[in-house]
Amino acid sequence: MKVTDHVSYKEVIKSNTAARKGIENIPSGEQMEKIKLLCENVFEPLRKHVGGPIAINSVFRSPQLNIAIGGAASSQHCANNGAAMDIDDTYGSMSNADMFEFIKDNLDFDQLIWEFGTDENPNWVHVSYKTRDNRKQILKCNKVKGKTVYSIYS
Repeated sequence: MKVTDHVSYKEVIKSNTAARKGIENIPSGEQMEKIKLLCENVFEPLRKHVGGPIAINSVFRSPQLNIAIGGAASSQHCANNGAAMDIDDTYGSMSNADMFEFIKDNLDFDQLIWEFGTDENPNWVHVSYKTRDNRKQILKCNKVKGKTVYSIYS
């Protein structure tokens, strides 16, 4: 089943942790609507710009899965207040940094995070989208003394 032209339902619910721990990871109809809007308004325009496939590492997380992986209680991956996805340039079409900059400069989003990596390229890009009132919050995530620290991207 397709969510959009380049995103499948299987990609939306995929989780190695859920499979390993037997956790159900199925979004409700309302959550799927939010995920579809994220895919239509962020992923598809980005995919068109990139001109090739983009790896989707994570989209939906059920509350039980979110707890199992240590996710934030307010995570938009749970698709309660918008929806989120983590993407990665596994296929070599465009760097994570270039995708980050394209989203930042050209698309509407709620939150955009440069996830770990180096100053030249993040390990992956987190992006979220809400149906309205997107904050356009841009952050950088790093490990500092073993703790995950978020700072304003500059």
